[in-house]
Amino acid sequence: MRLEGKSLKGDFLKFIIPSIIAQLVFSLYTMVDGIFVARGVSEVALTAVNISMPFSVGMFSIALLFAVGNSTIVAILIGQGEKERANQVFTQNIVLLCILSVGVTVLVMAFLEPFARFLGATDNILPYAKDYIGTIAPFALAYMLSYSFETLIKTDGYPKLATIYVTCGAVLNCILDYLMVIVWDWGVKGAAFATGISQATVIVLYLWHFLGPNGTIKFAKFHFHMPTVWRQVKNGMSSGVTEFSGGIIIFFFNQAILRYISEEALVSYTIISYVNTIVVMSMTGIAQGAQPLISYYFGKGEPYKYKKLLKYGMVSAAVFSIAVTGACYIGAEGIVNIFLGTGQKELAAYSVDVFRVFILSFLLAGYNVVIGGYFASIEKAGFATAISLIRSLIALVGCMGLLIMMFGGEGIWWAPLMAEGICLVFSAYTMLKFGNIRKRKK
Repeated sequence: MRLEGKSLKGDFLKFIIPSIIAQLVFSLYTMVDGIFVARGVSEVALTAVNISMPFSVGMFSIALLFAVGNSTIVAILIGQGEKERANQVFTQNIVLLCILSVGVTVLVMAFLEPFARFLGATDNILPYAKDYIGTIAPFALAYMLSYSFETLIKTDGYPKLATIYVTCGAVLNCILDYLMVIVWDWGVKGAAFATGISQATVIVLYLWHFLGPNGTIKFAKFHFHMPTVWRQVKNGMSSGVTEFSGGIIIFFFNQAILRYISEEALVSYTIISYVNTIVVMSMTGIAQGAQPLISYYFGKGEPYKYKKLLKYGMVSAAVFSIAVTGACYIGAEGIVNIFLGTGQKELAAYSVDVFRVFILSFLLAGYNVVIGGYFASIEKAGFATAISLIRSLIALVGCMGLLIMMFGGEGIWWAPLMAEGICLVFSAYTMLKFGNIRKRKK
């Protein structure tokens, strides 16, 4: 395996830098759709893409849940010298995702309009939302497999290759978005179709690796083993919950903004949600980049090394959080202007103001994501899932409700900062509790 190099710090950087870039590029898919839709169709169509985001996020969360859970098991098995068993677990995961993706496609297409309404589509937004979701749904298989392969190719020891493949898909998506939305005037259907084709194309590249001579992890005959599936689910639950909760939070934010502010403010939140997705996914890249290494050394029984990797992750989260918050604060006007035309001055000014409030949560988010990822990597699923649920759902919804009661609709924008602070206290408590448990066992 290619998981051990000349130094632990060198290995850490070798894995997390491509992982951050890959997650960053992955999160750009929907944002690129939004930019072209806003410029080539209308702000209402842009809002429809945002309304549809919980569906896209849901597909990614299923893929991430199984991918991270599977990657953890595979890395541990390889660390224990059980390569053939690792191949069987890998193959079973791919087959399972194929089955799940077909089920998702059938259900969504059968209940397309009720589903769009459930996500928050008003009469004005509904036609665009149906077009976007109805075009994306048949590509559920491509969404789930591409994300899963991206995670597993890093476990195979090729983090840079994962980044190259993801970047190829993103570039293709930009080209197809321009052609289908701007040149051929296909509207939101064109944006969705461009994303689906890009995801499907990347799968071909991943298969080229796993079926070729350079791939260490291979497809193998397997007998379906339900305990392994359950082990995957437990290990990947925190990552899946983090991703899926992002979609739920977009849903709750959309509903709260419609009720307590205005439909126009949804455009502001659409812009914010794109940036938030990019930042959180990049922070997730730190946790996912370190995961194969942490799981590998956990499997080998070398606690000094996987604890050292956690420290590297925390330092990286601190540096990244400060840098990205500063960049977003300074560049707020430029980011908003990417989406809004020159005739939307009042909306642009409001969007800049609430954007600068929302991004303060980035200062704390990285620590919670990295700690949750660490627990998932050493198969402490209960701790990892608790952190993810509190950070991404429980604390955020609770804070949103409390701040709306105290300050009205504008309190919504402060909820993420308050929620991240509450979760950070819980994360620190969990780390201390886990450390005390280990000391007692010794």
